[in-house]
Parts: sequence; structure tokens; C-alpha cells
Amino acid sequence: MTSHTFDVVVLGAGPGGYVAAIRAAQRGASVALVEREFLGGTCLNWGCIPSKTIIASAELFHLIRHAQDFGLAVDNVRADWSAILARRDAVVAKLRQGIASLLKAYGVSLFQGTGSLLSRREVKVTQANSSLTLAAKNIIIATGSEAARPPAFPFDNSTVHDSRSFFEHVTRLPDSIIIVGGGVIGCEFASLLNSLGVKVTIIELLDRLLPIEDPEISKALTKHFEKTGITVKTSVKVENVTVHNHTVSCDAAGQRISASMMLVAVGRTNNISNIGLESLGIKTDKNTIVVNERMETSVPGIYAIGDITGKAQLAHVASAQAHVAADNATGARALMNYRLIPNCIFTTPEIGTVGLSATAATQAGYSVKIGSFPYAALGKALAIAQPDGFYRIVADAKTDEILGVQIFGTHATDLIAEAVLAMRLECTSEELAQTIHAHPTLPEGLMEAAHAVHGRSIHQPPPRRS
Repeated sequence: MTSHTFDVVVLGAGPGGYVAAIRAAQRGASVALVEREFLGGTCLNWGCIPSKTIIASAELFHLIRHAQDFGLAVDNVRADWSAILARRDAVVAKLRQGIASLLKAYGVSLFQGTGSLLSRREVKVTQANSSLTLAAKNIIIATGSEAARPPAFPFDNSTVHDSRSFFEHVTRLPDSIIIVGGGVIGCEFASLLNSLGVKVTIIELLDRLLPIEDPEISKALTKHFEKTGITVKTSVKVENVTVHNHTVSCDAAGQRISASMMLVAVGRTNNISNIGLESLGIKTDKNTIVVNERMETSVPGIYAIGDITGKAQLAHVASAQAHVAADNATGARALMNYRLIPNCIFTTPEIGTVGLSATAATQAGYSVKIGSFPYAALGKALAIAQPDGFYRIVADAKTDEILGVQIFGTHATDLIAEAVLAMRLECTSEELAQTIHAHPTLPEGLMEAAHAVHGRSIHQPPPRRS
């Protein structure tokens, strides 16, 4: 068994792992990165990037179909699923190659294989016909998660899919689909497939779509989904799923529902089994690895980042944790702060949130003021025919500091960045309102919402007096 020695060994090359490897190399460490499949992990290969690439095609297709709203005549437009997939593959390949080039440029040694912990300072890499040992002063675990596959669903990668198998195996769009799960993944798929002409039914066990988001966001998305022809069923359990002659059927709220395909999006499960945690006594809790603010596990010198920490299943959180873990593994002292994490949902319209909702702020003991502004009152939104949605700012009634921002509408996932920075700098709604925003632009809506906190939004009627 061949042995190699490094300052840092990273297990997993997703948005946490490869970032940790590069960061550690930037700090002068010798670094090894172990990956069993593809660089970029789930995010790049079967999640964030492929889904957003396809969403871009779906949104453009939707716009072209409604070209008459812009005074344009377009006939016989159709969606070419094969071409859409080819474009997706090209984007993924380009980004994957980009990561490979960066790793090479920073001198990171890449080992293809499955990594597991042999000891506090050793990692075993199992390859196709051999294995080798990597000695390490510090280890960073970034093994990620995969789509949950509950046994109640007859997954066959043909008619019944999880999100990964959909991207890997669906070469032809179905006429209709049942999406089980109204979280982020389920709602994004519902939106993009509906835009491409697929008849969509989305079923959620809890009482609303996006149950962890602000109720007003859930309400607005549900209303928009139903307006665009998506059937939404909430507070419904899916039972008795069967597949026959390429048709999937299930019981839902006393009805038998059938479709050409089913997508199950009911969460993810962390990849922490069979990687040697138990033998080293690394503390776990509910299928997550317990870490401190330094991203260090219960065993000194071994760190964990990404989905497996149970903090937030977001690529940008994994990347932020990667910086912290890599810094600490190479002699610095860094602490992870989860206070301001932007949450972006790429439905149509998009959703961008950060900080506290009004309900959460009130429950946390704050007295709040709320300012809202509709997209429909924004010149740029009307100019680009995107009038659906709203901006909302939640501010502390005593100090006026911004506590949270919710945006529902086109480009919300881009617009939320200004709110994150404002909150990072402990900005008040008055300060944001007095910041000059270019006209005509979508960010003006955030400025107007900040004015609305104090009842001074110019482009909407005055608030009603109680």
C-alpha cells in the first residue's frame, strides 16, 4: 500500500471540499484532495448548476412564448430537451475543468477514489484495483449528502426519480409529473417543468409549500403556481405508489393520481457512513458530524464542513465553512458565523431572503416595523414584463436596524446580495432608504421598501391610518 504525506487531506471535492483544498494551499500547505466521482460534487454535477442552466432555458422559452407582451411575433417555438441537456452538459464540463485547472495551479494533489479515516492522521483511498494511504497533519471531511430515497417509493430511474437520477436518466420530457415534496428542490423542478409545458402536480406533507420560509412567501408562490397551471396539494401524504406501463400512480387525499413520471424530493441524507468516524470516536448527532465554531470535530485536527455538519444545506455555506476549516487547519484562528446566510430559491418568480421574517423576529422578542413595496409599482419591472412580486424589509422598531429582508420576484436571488451587505454593516432602514439607487432598476424596490418602513415610500399610496 503506497503512502504519501501532506499537511492537509480533504475528503470530497464539492463546493466545500475543493474550496478548502485551494484555501489551504493558498496558505502554503501541501494538500491532497480525495474524490470518488466528479469535481464539484452534487452542486456542480447534479444540483445547483445543471438545474439553474435548465431553468435559464425554461425561462427563456417562457418569455419567447409570451413575446407578444413585448410587441414581438414569434411562431412555432418549441423546447428541444436534447439541446437543453447538451447545453447543460457543456456548462458543467467547463466548470468542472475550471476546478481541475485551479487545483493544478495551486499544487493540490488530486486522488480519485473513496476516502476513509484510518487514524487521526491517516486516510485510506480505495481505488478500482488498489488502495493507498495518505498521511496528514490535519484532515477535512467534506463528503456531502445525497437525495433521500424512502423505501415507500419504487425508484427505478425511469419512471420514479430522485433529483440526481432525473438529471442523469431523463432524456425525454414527460407529459405529466407528480412531484413529492414542496421544499426548495421540489418547487424549483415544478417551476422549470411547468415552463417547458409539462403538466405538474406538486404534493407537500406539511400545510404549505416552502415550510421553512416566511408564510407570505409560501402564499405568494402557491398563488403564482396555481395561476400558471401547477396543481398544488398541501397537508397531503402520498401513499400506495405503483408503476405500471410507464405510468406512476399514488393515493393522495382520497384520490388516485397518475402521471408519466414521479420526482421524489423529500430531503437529503448525509454521507457519513463507512468513512471511519466510529473507530476514531468522532461525535455525531442525528446523522450529522458535530463541529464547533472552528469547524473542528470532537477529535483535534479533524474538521468537517458542508451538509454533513447539519447547519445549512447550501453550497455557499459549505464554501464559507471551507475557508474557516482550512484556515484553522493551517495555523490561523477563524470562527464560523451563521447569522447572515442568504437563501436563494430559483423558482419563477425567484425568492431571496436573509435574516429574520416578521414572525421570527417577533418570536425572538423584537418589536418590528415592516416596509413593503410591490414589483408592479416599479418602472423597470413593468418594462421587462415582470410585475409579480414584492420586496419586504423587517426592521427593529427601536433601533431601526434591518433584521431581515424577503424578496419575491424576478432576479430576487441577485437582489438579496445588497440586503446581506446592508445587514452585515448593521445598516438601518433609514440609511438604506437614503442611499441613492439608479433608475430605472430593480434594486430601487429595496430602497422603496426601506422608505416604506417609515411610511414614506414615494411610489405607492400612503399607509392607511388605523
